[in-house]
Amino acid sequence: ADAPAGFTLCKACHSVEAGKNGVGPSLAGVYGRKAGTISGFKFSDPHIKSGLTWDEPTLTKYLADPKTVIPGNKMVFAGLKNPDDVKAVIEYLKTLK
Repeated sequence: ADAPAGFTLCKACHSVEAGKNGVGPSLAGVYGRKAGTISGFKFSDPHIKSGLTWDEPTLTKYLADPKTVIPGNKMVFAGLKNPDDVKAVIEYLKTLK
């Protein structure tokens, strides 16, 4: 699947290739995964301790406002303000294996 326009901001720091972390962790297989668990990436403690699973409700909130969902996380991103972009990015993330 082609990445939606809203994903442009994500790919500045995130790879979609399994095992290839950038400034942020690879997003391959992120949908359904527990937050802070990908190997080879140093997550912030708040991320690791969040107990979140990247499902649709969690991603919907997180992509719109990451700092509120996981206060103190390292991601330097204010969030996607357009709900349609959030939805499109989540649908795209579901395709990444």
